[in-house]
Amino acid sequence: MNRKEFRDLASPEDAREAIDSLSLEAGIDRVPLSDARGRVLVARLDAELDVPGFDRASLDGYALRARDTFGADEADPARLEVVGEVHAGEEPAVSLEDGQVVEISTGAVMPDGADAMVPVERTDRVDGSSSDRANEDPANTDTGGETEGADSGGDEVLIRTSVAPGDNVMFAGADVAAGERALGPGTRITPRDIGLLSALGIDEVPVRANPRVGIVSTGDELVRPGEQVHSERGEIYDVNSYTIAAGVEDAGGEAVLYPHAGDDQDEMERILRTAADECDLVVSSGSTSASAVDVIYRVIEEQGELLLHGVSIKPGKPMLIGRLDDSAYVGLPGYPVSAMMIFRTFVAPAIRRAAGIPEPASATVTGRLARQERYEEGRHRLMPVGVVTSGPSETARTGGESADTDGSDEILVYPVDKGSGATTSLAHADGVVEIGPETDYLEEGEPVTVTLFSPDVRPPTLFGVGEDDPTFSRVLDRLENPRYLSVGTRPGLRRLREGVPDVAVAAGPLARDLDAVELGHWEREWGLVVRTGNPEEIEGLEELVDRDLRFVNRTTDSGLRSSLDAAIDSLAADRGSARREITDSIDGFDLGLRAHESPARKVIAGDANAGLGLRETADRLDLGFVPLGEQSVRVLSNADRTEKTGVRELQETLEDISTGEN
Repeated sequence: MNRKEFRDLASPEDAREAIDSLSLEAGIDRVPLSDARGRVLVARLDAELDVPGFDRASLDGYALRARDTFGADEADPARLEVVGEVHAGEEPAVSLEDGQVVEISTGAVMPDGADAMVPVERTDRVDGSSSDRANEDPANTDTGGETEGADSGGDEVLIRTSVAPGDNVMFAGADVAAGERALGPGTRITPRDIGLLSALGIDEVPVRANPRVGIVSTGDELVRPGEQVHSERGEIYDVNSYTIAAGVEDAGGEAVLYPHAGDDQDEMERILRTAADECDLVVSSGSTSASAVDVIYRVIEEQGELLLHGVSIKPGKPMLIGRLDDSAYVGLPGYPVSAMMIFRTFVAPAIRRAAGIPEPASATVTGRLARQERYEEGRHRLMPVGVVTSGPSETARTGGESADTDGSDEILVYPVDKGSGATTSLAHADGVVEIGPETDYLEEGEPVTVTLFSPDVRPPTLFGVGEDDPTFSRVLDRLENPRYLSVGTRPGLRRLREGVPDVAVAAGPLARDLDAVELGHWEREWGLVVRTGNPEEIEGLEELVDRDLRFVNRTTDSGLRSSLDAAIDSLAADRGSARREITDSIDGFDLGLRAHESPARKVIAGDANAGLGLRETADRLDLGFVPLGEQSVRVLSNADRTEKTGVRELQETLEDISTGEN
């Protein structure tokens, strides 16, 4: 198959116009009221009846004619005859005449002849046979809201206040009048709206149908989460299907996942056509670049219409926009960061428009770039970044305007881009900084504006970097909203010198010129992780040098590696050998893995006889362990951040652990 070169790269504006030209609207649904929350009305709804449909009492008390109370007060109450009672949900059986009242419950229908009501707290029930009660001092009969005569079965009531017509009565149509506009088209139905529709007796509403979005991940290497992945074949778990589906649902669409499409054009065409027949929009990921095996653009060219191939943006250059049969089509890059950045920037807004959902309020923060960032590719860049505050308070004001601090904070912005293939680039990011194609670099300290992924994003209470250590992981579990990047001891200390993180975790010896405050420390036992039972009978470092054993090392950034290097230097000195001679004799010495558990996993898989690691790791994975020494682990704070709330909480937690408190 011939290699397909990218067409002239389109601008981001051209990409938006191409997507806008596609029809994603899915028509109209009629949904029951129970399913209407969050949906968007397509037509005006008018009230077909008065709400309430009758004059009703607003309180418990007595319905009466207002003129019968004129002049009544505490000193001179009106004495009226009780001629009946009416409760909510029943039709009044009496009509009032002058001097009469009806006992009435909240929400009950006002009887004929009544034009007001008096709350029970301003009345006293009396026995009509006791005529001298009319001359009693009302102060002596005041029960503070309890009806004195209620237990005596009296047939008269003393009204200790005057009311005007309409007092304490909700008249028919006072809430909503028949024929009145209730909700208009474009209304996104809230729980309050559902209450109104319920009051109107509406049980089904016409709403915009949510766009059905078919999601197709391409590539023979993909495996669904939950299934067995074979790393030796280059298999990886499918990230894009689930992240894109979540993005679709969040934007107001209905996500439909389809089986993986392999790198075969016929299979890809079959799956895409099925999705196009059933959905309003088809979104694929992968197979969009210009390599010989990326053939999806050929399917669109041959079976539909390709509007755009390639956008001048990073990440996300290999983007496709087109039509397939009657469905819109967008092809995203395969790398997760590229796929999600392009989806968020171009596709999610189109889904929201089709669903009738407005764009969410843009939340931004303005901060200072923590380090210089160079970029010379001449494309519009979407740079994932994290934010960290430098002062005691972690709360930034957001919500549609640039956020600032309380005067004691400074917001630092740091790139977290590990490359388009690293899913943690977005998991560890708070938002995006957009950089125009004309910008070659950003200076350290330069002000930048971060568009947060959502208005709910807040800086972490504690931002740490450094050594991957199981003890510190347990410490983090006790803190609220921390963020920790396991970059290794050396990079962690370097970033601490640059002033970006709050703390760094370092293992092994420290440089003397480090301006930092130690918050706590502990010892960990390091050595060789071996197979269960140590079948090769490995006794020490010498075994790796003298025998034909396969070893897996850690990267040079790791604190464990520094301790191993010191042990090798000592062994070389004891033998009178050059260091290089020793390391060349260890099979696999130059294979360094980043995480502290990775070498142990190689031992479990049978790919190595021994790996550099910790006793705690060996015990947890039920492996053997050959001790080589102990190593100090220190938690170091940025000297300017010791009063930050998250740093103080970390120090308190470390002190609790050191004293054995839970």
